Amino acid sequence: MEVQRNISPQQTNSSSMCESTQRSSEPRRKRMDERSAPSEMARIITDPITGKCYCRGKVLGKGGFAKCYEMTDLSTSKVYAAKIIPHARVSKPHQREKIDREIELHRALHHKHIVHFYHHFEDKENIYILLEYCSRKSLAHILKARKVLTEPEVRYYLRQIVSGLKYLHEQEILHRDLKLGNFFVSDSMELKVGDFGLAAKLEPAGNRRKTICGTPNYLSPEVLNKQGHGCESDIWALGCVMYTMLLGRPPFETTNLKETYRCIREARYSLPSSLSPQAKQLITSLLAKIPEDRPNLDHILRHDFITQGFNPERLPASCCHSAPDFHVSSPAKSFFKKAAAALFGGKRDKVKYYETLNKLTKEEEEIYKMQHDLERTVISQQQSKKISETGSALPPSAESPVALATESQSTTRDTIRLIVRGSLGSCSSSSECLEDSTTGSVAETVASVLRGCLENMPQANDIPQGSNCCNLQWVTKWVDYSNKYGFGYQLSDHTVGVLFNNGTHMSLLPDRKTIHYYAELGQHSVFPTCEVPEHFVGQVTVLKYFSHYMEENLMDGGDLGSMTDAHMPRLYLLQWLKSDRALMMLFNDGTFQINFYHDHTKIILCCQRDEYILTYINEDRVSKTFKLSSLLTSGCPTDLRERMVYSLNMLLQRCS
Repeated sequence: MEVQRNISPQQTNSSSMCESTQRSSEPRRKRMDERSAPSEMARIITDPITGKCYCRGKVLGKGGFAKCYEMTDLSTSKVYAAKIIPHARVSKPHQREKIDREIELHRALHHKHIVHFYHHFEDKENIYILLEYCSRKSLAHILKARKVLTEPEVRYYLRQIVSGLKYLHEQEILHRDLKLGNFFVSDSMELKVGDFGLAAKLEPAGNRRKTICGTPNYLSPEVLNKQGHGCESDIWALGCVMYTMLLGRPPFETTNLKETYRCIREARYSLPSSLSPQAKQLITSLLAKIPEDRPNLDHILRHDFITQGFNPERLPASCCHSAPDFHVSSPAKSFFKKAAAALFGGKRDKVKYYETLNKLTKEEEEIYKMQHDLERTVISQQQSKKISETGSALPPSAESPVALATESQSTTRDTIRLIVRGSLGSCSSSSECLEDSTTGSVAETVASVLRGCLENMPQANDIPQGSNCCNLQWVTKWVDYSNKYGFGYQLSDHTVGVLFNNGTHMSLLPDRKTIHYYAELGQHSVFPTCEVPEHFVGQVTVLKYFSHYMEENLMDGGDLGSMTDAHMPRLYLLQWLKSDRALMMLFNDGTFQINFYHDHTKIILCCQRDEYILTYINEDRVSKTFKLSSLLTSGCPTDLRERMVYSLNMLLQRCS
């Protein structure tokens, strides 16, 4: 099998190939090419037709037929990527026809996500093709520096690739060599599809050429089986590209080419649990073994992976070498600056803050109106840690969590990847957890109850009969702004609480007239919202902001109502903890709640009249409540049991 190395501007990665002769001819062919290659190329190159002079610069990429250089027009200083092909390399008629076909096809393309073709000419030694210069090189270069990309980046690049590919297919052109090295990135971080050395016009199914054409790791089953190359084959390659960007390696890569081809023909590859469910779904559909089962380009753009995740409009140039720090721009920025001034600023800042305090209500109203227009975001697992530590100006909701779940469903002790946490009575941060002994005692009691249930509960396939006795408070909404202020939540009785980063807690009661302040477990003071002590003004402002934000922007997390007894003790948060899979909240009366990100299921465990009650809210937000004693007797299905196991492990590792 002969390997043709088709040059791409700025490309140095894996070669493309077309099957024509035996592999044994490769070394001889290479030696012949080397003998016939000119020893040195001129620095100043003149177009014999126009008389324009160009200065040849550094090498950007190379292949079997040609090299690509930076080339500057000396009259205008415009920089091009110049593909330079020595005549000696294309001396045979079919070789020259291939270059002419590439020029003819590429020069007719005009699209913002296609590398622009400017001009071509030739002299006695070479053929010169002047193309759009992409200063950020290719996605292959970016992935080499980065190893893997975040899901928002992959969405950003995929949208642009699909846009360019859709244009090509509308022109009835197949690219036939889609890979990271053929996606070039401009100075403004716009992606351009390039290298049309293997591109061809789309032929009817019966007339398609059966040549095996493309890059080995990206070939589709139908191309390998010599059934011809159609639009679906480009879609398959797109699935390989998406997989490679997210995981740093192609899906069918092995140490043996025969084994790679076997895996491709069987559509056999692995999907690690680190990928989000939406990413897995899209990859699976793109890499469908049967071409007709793959989605078309419009369907790709409508897929949940593209539409439901955070979609950056622009990427910073720093993405070429380091992971981006995504954040949502906030219309409330100035509002928070004022709150921060009161909390942490000097006397002058406080005076200025008090002078404008009465004007805040109107400003808040404007802020919340603007917030209705903000897109709610779901941030991928890879960037969630950075978001938690460096912060988003507006926090995602409980229904749009900061981290996506992994799908590790082991019933043994999981390793919990902790992201950020906070505790009452301690200065909390993303890297430390200092709790008092009382908080630890509450956690240990809940853990003991859960462990006892799991160790003695029988296996069952059906969910047991639910109980109607339910008189509990639970968290219906939450906001994580711990990078600056703290963790906010709303209870089912509409009490709003914030556990601040300094270890103190404030609750705004449902009447919105009374505030409870806790410095540590069991010690609190009460004051009306109309008479806020001076040193609490900043915190009360943040508390009110959270209250407004959750009321205006977030949905309730389930159908479970509230039948709270007014004589029950006030509920307030002792400790919260986020892992890469779930959010855990532990309250002063031992109420324990865990929210799972990927399917929005929730478990709430509380004690009523000396009996533990467990409530499970499923993916459809439908709740069922059980006495723990009934679970011990009848057991529960695997999905609930596994969530209970994870909840226990999270409790046990909360301060590890």
